[in-house]
Amino acid sequence: MGEKVKRVILYSDLKPEKVQDYVKLHGQPWPELLELIQKCNIHNYSISILGTQLYTYYEYTGSDYEADMAVMDQSLVMQEWWKHSKPCFLHHEIGKYYDELKEIFYCP
Repeated sequence: MGEKVKRVILYSDLKPEKVQDYVKLHGQPWPELLELIQKCNIHNYSISILGTQLYTYYEYTGSDYEADMAVMDQSLVMQEWWKHSKPCFLHHEIGKYYDELKEIFYCP
């Protein structure tokens, strides 16, 4: 990975009654989804949970973040995944899923 790495950290809230559904879904991610994530230059992807709070971290190593995210958003496998995962989010009804955290410190 000789490219410049973009580190992304996201915060989200789940509906309390959907926490177990979300955890179960991510316990067995589809192989096609994992391939798509890697194809879109995302690495070291992790999701952590504390109660209903989600913290997502990944590193992007491509050269056109917006284009790679568009590929991901438009893929059929991602569209199908979202049918299962997005209703778990607290603000699904208004289409708000993540807040991006601003990195203020990094020590390699």
